[in-house]
Amino acid sequence: MSEITLMSDPRVAAVPVKECGEPLVDVRVGGALLVDTRARDSEDAFAMLREGVLARLLHAQTLLPDGLRLLFVEGYRPPWLQRSYFEEYEGQLRALNPAWPAERIHAAASRYVSPPQIAPHSAGSAVDLTLADAEGRELDLGTRMNADPEESEVACYTDAGNITARARRNREILGAALREAGLVNYPTEWWHWSYGDRYWALATGAPHALYAAAEHGSVR
Repeated sequence: MSEITLMSDPRVAAVPVKECGEPLVDVRVGGALLVDTRARDSEDAFAMLREGVLARLLHAQTLLPDGLRLLFVEGYRPPWLQRSYFEEYEGQLRALNPAWPAERIHAAASRYVSPPQIAPHSAGSAVDLTLADAEGRELDLGTRMNADPEESEVACYTDAGNITARARRNREILGAALREAGLVNYPTEWWHWSYGDRYWALATGAPHALYAAAEHGSVR
């Protein structure tokens, strides 16, 4: 497995942001995407994405083989919720590894939850998604969505070797369509893809990110 740049890497936080002003939009409008509600939050913000990211998802869907569709699970995540997720996972790791220094806990937590100050989900630029068949049945991609590294024995990593050939093929199909549409993957989470955020900018060599943290009130 190649070396992975984690969200906690200082190079990610150092990427400048030039907010482009795109609104958050509801991916459910029009019914073009299958939308799962397992990650629905109290503000019903999970189904929001930046307009440009949604356009790329819709394009990616046209690139899938016949009979397959994207299954959208979560997009925008309010900053307060992102902070809650990160602190909760840090606490779990601290309990499991009491001898680890704070820096190591922080880095390890970022394999699974982005640090709140740079989180792509809170910019409306990241999406958690998977594949479904024509009847809307979720396909096997090797782990449940949002399986953490400890639970899955790192099978949640996109290039993990401890998954079946069928799951590997499904990950390849998903990745080929999304990369062609301009999104980048976070390599510790096969389901996490983004466009326009700091991680995307670092991965693609873009001079700056396009989206800063967004407020739910900017949804239209």
